Amino acid sequence: MPDDNRDQAGRPSPDALLEKARAETRGRLKIFLGAAPGVGKTYEMLISGRAKIADGLDVVIGVVETHGRKETEALVAGFEIIPRVEIDYKGRVLEEMDLDGILARRPDLVLVDELAHTNAEGSRHPKRYLDVKELLDRGIDVYTTLNIQHVESLNDVVSQITRIRVRETVPDSIIDLADDVEIIDLTPDDLIKRLHDGKVYMPRTAERALTNYFTPGNLTALRELALRKTAQRVDDQLLTHMHAHAISGPWAAGERVLVSVDHHPRSASLVRYAARMASRLRAPWAAVYIETSRSINLSEAERDTIASTLRLAEQLGGEAITLPGREVAEELVRHATANNVTHIVIGAPKKPTWRDWWGRSITDELIRKTGEISVHVISGNEKDGTTARGIKAAATAPQLDFRAYLLATVYVAIALGVSIVLDQVLDVRNLALVFLMAVLTSAVLHGLRPALYSCILGALSFNFFFLPPRYTLTISDPESVLAFFFFLGVAIIASNLTATVQRQAAAARQRARTTEDLYLFSKKLAGTGTLDDVLWATAFQLASMLKVRVVLLLPEEGSIAVKAGYPPDDTLDEADIAAARWAWEHNHAAGRGADTLPGAKRLYVPLRTGRAAVGVIGLDSDRRDGPLLTPEQQRLLDALADQAALAIERVQLVADVDRARLAAEADRLRSALLTSISHDLKTPLAAILGAAGTLRDYFASMPEEDRTDLLSTVVDESERLNRFIANLLDMTKIESGAMEPNSALHYAGDIVGTALARAAKILEHHKTEMSIPAELPMVRVDPVLFEQVIFNLLDNAAKYAPEGSVIQIEGWADADNVVVQVSDEGPGIPPADLARVFDTFYRVRKGDQVRAGTGLGLSICRGFIEAMGGTIAAGNRRGRPGAVFTIRLPKPNDIPKLDDLK
Repeated sequence: MPDDNRDQAGRPSPDALLEKARAETRGRLKIFLGAAPGVGKTYEMLISGRAKIADGLDVVIGVVETHGRKETEALVAGFEIIPRVEIDYKGRVLEEMDLDGILARRPDLVLVDELAHTNAEGSRHPKRYLDVKELLDRGIDVYTTLNIQHVESLNDVVSQITRIRVRETVPDSIIDLADDVEIIDLTPDDLIKRLHDGKVYMPRTAERALTNYFTPGNLTALRELALRKTAQRVDDQLLTHMHAHAISGPWAAGERVLVSVDHHPRSASLVRYAARMASRLRAPWAAVYIETSRSINLSEAERDTIASTLRLAEQLGGEAITLPGREVAEELVRHATANNVTHIVIGAPKKPTWRDWWGRSITDELIRKTGEISVHVISGNEKDGTTARGIKAAATAPQLDFRAYLLATVYVAIALGVSIVLDQVLDVRNLALVFLMAVLTSAVLHGLRPALYSCILGALSFNFFFLPPRYTLTISDPESVLAFFFFLGVAIIASNLTATVQRQAAAARQRARTTEDLYLFSKKLAGTGTLDDVLWATAFQLASMLKVRVVLLLPEEGSIAVKAGYPPDDTLDEADIAAARWAWEHNHAAGRGADTLPGAKRLYVPLRTGRAAVGVIGLDSDRRDGPLLTPEQQRLLDALADQAALAIERVQLVADVDRARLAAEADRLRSALLTSISHDLKTPLAAILGAAGTLRDYFASMPEEDRTDLLSTVVDESERLNRFIANLLDMTKIESGAMEPNSALHYAGDIVGTALARAAKILEHHKTEMSIPAELPMVRVDPVLFEQVIFNLLDNAAKYAPEGSVIQIEGWADADNVVVQVSDEGPGIPPADLARVFDTFYRVRKGDQVRAGTGLGLSICRGFIEAMGGTIAAGNRRGRPGAVFTIRLPKPNDIPKLDDLK
C-alpha cells in the first residue's frame, strides 16, 4: 500500500500537490502496454497519433518499428519522421532515434516505439527510456509502447512463466511516471491466429514463437500480469487524486482489506481470515500493528507473537506494516482513510464488561470512527496461533549495574551539597526540587531502577537533613509530612516517565540500527549474482549481527552439505548431520536449544520461502550449554533468514531458467542439424544419383553436350556435398575447442586471390573487384583458415546478390588493425537479423530464386577469425542496398624488416 498521509484531515497532501506541480512542468507520458508482441501496441499508438494531428497538434515519429507489417506501414504514411542517426559500432552501422533532432524540432508530441530498447554504444543514453525522460523534461509529450515482460519488477515472474529471461528491462519508476497507461488487450486465441496469419512474425519465426513462447498458458499468464499492472497503476492514480484533493475516502472503486494485529495469540486467526477475505475479493491486503507507548512494556513472548503474526501475513501474500501512534483506533482509521481501505478486520474485545465504564474498547472506538469503512469483528481463536518456533530462548537475566547505583548516589550527594548552600536563602520545601533534579538525571542516564533508588535515597536525605526535627528520620510538622510524601510521589512518577522515554529512545535507536543493517544486507544481496556470493554475504551478516558462528548447508545429490561458513568451517559430527538433515526434511528447527535432537552442537534452522525450504542455517557460539539466542535475536534471525532464502531462491531460479534456455537451444540446434542434414545431404545426393543413373542407362545414345552437362552436375553437386561435410567438421572443431590455428605472417592479398580462384565457379555469374594495396601490412593468420573465411563470404555474397552484380573485396589498415571487407549488391541484411547472422544454423529469409544454404558458413567465419585473434561484423552498405562483412585482424608487432630478411 502507498505511504501513509500524515497530514491533518481536510488538508491536501503536500507530497501529492508537489507531484502534481512537477507533472505540470514536464511533458505528458502515455504508455501503450501489452501482454506480448503482436497485440497491436504500435498500431494503436499510431491511431492515437493521427487523432492528435486531427486535433491540431504537431506530431512526429521519433522511432517506429513496423516489423514488415503492411497495416502498420500504411499508418506511418502521413507522419513526419525524424531521420534516425547512424552509429558505427564494430564495423556495423546501427540506426538509433535522433534525440538531438527531436529536441531541435521541438514538436508537441513524439511517438517512440519499444521503450525497453537498448541504444547502441556511443549514444547519449544507454537506454531508450532515458531518451524519453529527457524529452519529457524538455516539455515534449511522448507516446510509447511497452510489453509487460520488460517491466523490471516482473522480470523474475516472467522468466519463471516463459522459461526465457528478458535482458532489456524498464524500471517500475518509469511506469509510475506515466500520466496514462492504456492496456492493449488481445485474447490468446486471437493473438495465436495473428501469428498463424503472418501478422506478427515471418512464418519460420512464427513457428518457433508458437512452440516456445506464444503458448496459450504463457499468453494467459502474461495477459493477467499486464491487466494487474495496469489496474495497480490506476489504483495509485486514484490515491494520488484523493490525497491532492483532501478526499478522506474510502472510494470503493476497488476493494482493500486491513487487519489489525496485536500481541494476543488470536491475531494469527485474524490474519488468516483477512487473507481468505482478500482472496475472495481479489483485493490487496495488509496486516497492521500499532506501536503505542504501552508497547515498550510488552514481554518477550508477546513481542514474539507480534513478529510471528506479521511474518505469517507476509507468507500469506499480505503486507506487514508497523505504525507508531498514540491510540490504536485513531491510527487505524487514519491509515485506512489515507489508503482507501474498504474493509477492516479486528478482534472482538476480550476485557470484562465492567471496564466499559472506564472507557470504550478499541473495537468500539473503531466502529464509531470508521464511517463508510466496513468493520469485521471476529472472535478469533487463541488456539489457532502461529506455529511455534520450536527453539528455546536464551535467558535475558537483568544485570545489576553497580556503577549506575553508585552514580545515582553521587547525584544525590551533589544535590545534598547544593541544598545545604541554598538552605540559607530558600524555603525548605523548595529544596525538594534540587533532589528531584538528581532523580531525573538518574532516570535519563541510567534507567528506572537507579532512578527509584535515587528517589528513595533523595527522600531520606531530604527528610534527615532539612525537615524538622533535623538529623532524624522523624517529621514533626504535618505540613512537612505532606510535602515529604508529595515529593516522594512526584519523584517516583517523574522518574518512571523519564525512564520510559529513555527506554523508548534506546529502543528506537536499536531499531534504527537493526533496520539499517537489514537494509544494507538486502542491498548487498540484491547486488550479488552468484550463489557463492549470496552464501558468503549471508554467513558474514548472521555472524556479525548475532555474534555466533555460522554454517550454511544446501541440498546436494539427495542429501545436504556445507556450502559456506563464517568463520570457515566444513566439519560436522554425526549428531549435527542428523539434526541438519532433519531440519531440512521437516522444515522445522532442530539441534541445540530446539525441541528435536537437542544434543547437537549447533542449532539448525531451515531457510524457507513460499515454495519450500531451500537450505539450512547452523548456529554455534562459545557458550557450550543452553539455548543460543534471546527472543529478540530469534526475531532478527527470522528476518535475516527470510531475506537470504529469497536471494538463494532467486539465484536458483535464474540458474533453472538458464538451464532451460540451454536445453531449448540444444533442442533447436539438434532440430536444425537434422533438418540441414536431411535437406543439404539429400539434395546433392539426389542430383548425383539422377545424373549418374542417366549416364549409365543412356550413355551411348546421349549427345556429347548432354553427357558433359550431366558430368558437370555430378562434379558440382559433389563439391557442394564436400563443402557441407567440411563445414560440419569445422563447426565440430570450433565448438569442441580443438581449433588450433597454424599462424604465420602472410600478405592478405595473396590469400584473397587464392580464395577468388577457388570460388571461380561459384562467382561465374558475378563480377568481382579486389582492391587490396601492395603495401598493406602482413597479418598473422592461418592461411588455410583465412582462405576458408574469404571463400565462405564470397559464397554467401553469390547466394544473395543478383546475377551480374559486383562483389567487392577491399583492404586497408587503420591504427591498430588490418581490415578486409567483402561487400555485395544484394538486398542487404534485415536489421532484426544483424545480431544473429553468425549463429549456428541461422539462415536469413530469402526469395525462391536464392539457392539454399546450411546456416554454417558465417558461423564458421566467426569461429575461425576469433581463433586467430580477430573480429568479424555484419552490416549494410550506406546509401545503397547490399551487405558488408568486415574482418579486423590486429597488426603484428614482430614484422621483420627488409634488411633482416636479406
